Amino acid sequence: MDIKKLQTAVVDALEDVKAQDIKIYDTTHLTSLFDRVAIASGTSNRQTKALAASVRDKVKAKGGHVVSVEGEDTGEWVLVDLGDMIVHIMQPAIRAYYRLEEIWGDKEVKMGAAKRVASTAAAKKAAEDEKPTKMRRTREQAEAVEASQAIDDDEAPKKPARKPRATAATAEAKPAPKTTRAPRASTTLSAAKTKAAAGTGTAVKRKAPASKAVGKTVKVATPKSAVASKKAAAAKRPARPKAKA
Repeated sequence: MDIKKLQTAVVDALEDVKAQDIKIYDTTHLTSLFDRVAIASGTSNRQTKALAASVRDKVKAKGGHVVSVEGEDTGEWVLVDLGDMIVHIMQPAIRAYYRLEEIWGDKEVKMGAAKRVASTAAAKKAAEDEKPTKMRRTREQAEAVEASQAIDDDEAPKKPARKPRATAATAEAKPAPKTTRAPRASTTLSAAKTKAAAGTGTAVKRKAPASKAVGKTVKVATPKSAVASKKAAAAKRPARPKAKA
């Protein structure tokens, strides 16, 4: 199997199970035993075992040869030997302790980054190609809705226009209603007496207005005794002294 196809299959298998910090190094200048070393991290024993199984199955499906798988019992460090390529799947603490990158990390292969960039560019291009189609569909749907609304408006019976509501200015223009005067106290009292009399069965007598005297005024002469008493009183008064010139 070609080394490029092999490392592509390994990276795909690791990414399918969410491996972390995938690194691939070229080791042709360091050893003749293998050409590539892949290092990846798993957060738990279960994930490291699942990553190793994914690599094994993917390579076999592509027609590659799997020499052996070691470390599946504990799951802390699982090694998958593919002949031309060795895959180390480790938990973060084990990876930080052994530091395999310092041993095999002279030449890093950037295939994973290049692959992700290519896939991102392809996805972006597909989205741009699909954008005009979506816009055209949206425009067509809006036109169809407008056409259906126009048909409904033509077919629907027209309703008579409603009368405008009275505004504040109209209300102010209207004359204020005349207030009725309160009845006089005498009328109210008489009405109350009439009602009370009607309830008791007795008739209420109204006072007749006082009649004015009709005729000429007759002057009565002063009696003689009164005139005589006046004269006697005047005679008893002392005479006033005359003023000297």
